[in-house]
Amino acid sequence: MAKELETYQQIERSIITTYRKTLWSPFVLAVKKYRLIESGDKIAVCISGGKDSMLLAKLMQELHRHSETPFELVFLVMDPGYNAENRKRIEENAALLNVPITVFESDVFAAADSACAEAPCYLCARMRRGHLYAKAKELGCNKIALGHHKSDVIETTVMGMLYGGQIQGMLPRIKSSNFAGMELIRPMYCVLERDVVRWAEHNGLQFIACACKFTQNMTGGEEDTCSARRKVKGLIEELRKENDNVENNIFQSIHNVQLDTLAEYKQNGKKHSFLEKFDDGGI
Repeated sequence: MAKELETYQQIERSIITTYRKTLWSPFVLAVKKYRLIESGDKIAVCISGGKDSMLLAKLMQELHRHSETPFELVFLVMDPGYNAENRKRIEENAALLNVPITVFESDVFAAADSACAEAPCYLCARMRRGHLYAKAKELGCNKIALGHHKSDVIETTVMGMLYGGQIQGMLPRIKSSNFAGMELIRPMYCVLERDVVRWAEHNGLQFIACACKFTQNMTGGEEDTCSARRKVKGLIEELRKENDNVENNIFQSIHNVQLDTLAEYKQNGKKHSFLEKFDDGGI
């Protein structure tokens, strides 16, 4: 008689069976295509407690188990000021999923709220990343892995155009400018958010959302009104009703930029104009 699998083993199996096409294969594609993991890497997988970072932890575990490339993993949880309930939920989910987390504390929530009480999200994100880089480096890591996915990339691209007046993407791999020898990688770069949701629901998993005081104090209506990302998410969903391939088209557009058709563009912080080539007879 076959031995019954533990809960975490059933969840792991779902990743490479039920969700192989939508989770595992796109994850492996991103790792290989963008050369995110190299021999000898020690990677801090940063876990916020949400669905994306928890799935990232399981994907990285699975890759570590089967990869021919030798690398090490640390599963890093920063407590930026969670309440007791959210801290407990993160620890319980990590235990359920068999993810051996390393927890450290910071005062990011309080500091961001104090410095920018009306809209602390941008500052909070920057401060979180700085603390994660510092702790990861202290632990001997050379990379941190974040749970940003394909939907984040798509939404960020559209937000830049609609709200920022610029065409700007989100890179799958970035060298840190403040922590020498450190990199940030996004192994879920090719995974859509709705497939993460399906995996979580299929396995009956419940994760925390953003747990800061600012978000907790907002009603759903206020958040819908204030969040540019939420508006863009809704816009893309509406466009999908007419064209199911709209997300892939946006995603592919940042891989297929036609510089010769742009009036101006920036490279390494320097602005260039099509007139540079036009005057030389190049266009």
